[in-house]
Amino acid sequence: MTTQLAPNTQSPGEEVAAQRCSSDPGSVPRRTRGRRVVGLLGRRLLMMIPTVVLVSLGVFAVAAASPFDPLTEHLGDDYQSATASQREAVTQAHGLDGHWFGAWWRWWGDVFSGDAGWSSTQSRPVTDVIVDRLPFTLGMSLLALLFATVIAIVVGALTGMRRGGLLDRVCTGVAAMLAATPPFVVSLVLVSVFAVGLGWLPAAGARRPGDAYTVAGLFTHGVLPCLALTISMIPWLLLTMRAAVVDAAASEAVRGARARGIGGWALLRGHVVPVSVLPTLALLGTRLPELVAGAAIVESVFGWPGLAEALVDSAVALDFSLLAPLAVGSAVLVLIGSAVSDAAAVWIDPRIGLRA
Repeated sequence: MTTQLAPNTQSPGEEVAAQRCSSDPGSVPRRTRGRRVVGLLGRRLLMMIPTVVLVSLGVFAVAAASPFDPLTEHLGDDYQSATASQREAVTQAHGLDGHWFGAWWRWWGDVFSGDAGWSSTQSRPVTDVIVDRLPFTLGMSLLALLFATVIAIVVGALTGMRRGGLLDRVCTGVAAMLAATPPFVVSLVLVSVFAVGLGWLPAAGARRPGDAYTVAGLFTHGVLPCLALTISMIPWLLLTMRAAVVDAAASEAVRGARARGIGGWALLRGHVVPVSVLPTLALLGTRLPELVAGAAIVESVFGWPGLAEALVDSAVALDFSLLAPLAVGSAVLVLIGSAVSDAAAVWIDPRIGLRA
């Protein structure tokens, strides 16, 4: 009895390309990389839908189990003086006497119809609050994330290649100290030094009182909050990049490159950084919730008119109409950011796409 092997459906060119892919990530064609990135993003999008549904369910369930009285939001300052008949009328008008699952279902229906409710803390429709404040949060967070990533990759690569040197000891020591420092402490130190002590920069807001928003005003007022958020994100990125560079420098591939006479910038750029940056990108995706939390703290300290500040204010004032979409939106942003970081890793090393 003979065993017949399945015919090879790959052409000779495809077979050679597959062999090169397994050993050299840089040899994978751009079209193949693109397909794997699109496939990864598509799978993440499908996973995002049930995750968002579960997060929104959790928000409503926790709110129902909390001692929070929804009448407080709708009556505001009149809550204490409202009569029983007035409270009953408000309860009937807003359907507050029903089950929280029914409120969750109606909320999604209102969201899809374009009516996200009324914010009692902002005295405006929730949709208007989100549209007006979202650019401030996205602008500051993306800039801080970009600066922190670039600084961490560059400094982490330099310190990792010079392990044990003066630069390595200083940078890792400072990074460890900053990693243990809460963002609000960093913010207060920056305010004390640059706003109060030196008087170089404004301490709060995004414009001078009575002035309109301008590019120059946003830049001047945004330096300190962006710097505080950048500093709070650098330590864990830098230490991860440094550890990855140390491991890559001791690998067989790098030792072989050194034996072939490759060194300096060519070694760092072509053999060490492409491999070492992958753990940094992976960590970036998992630590995005800390970016949201850090943005909320920084915006509150500096009075930056972003969504993170509105999220804190809505939680303190029990403004559930604003709290619910901001909590769900924060989860969506974290999921999108995680998917993008993983897609970038697949683009850099397409071999990851074979296992994703």
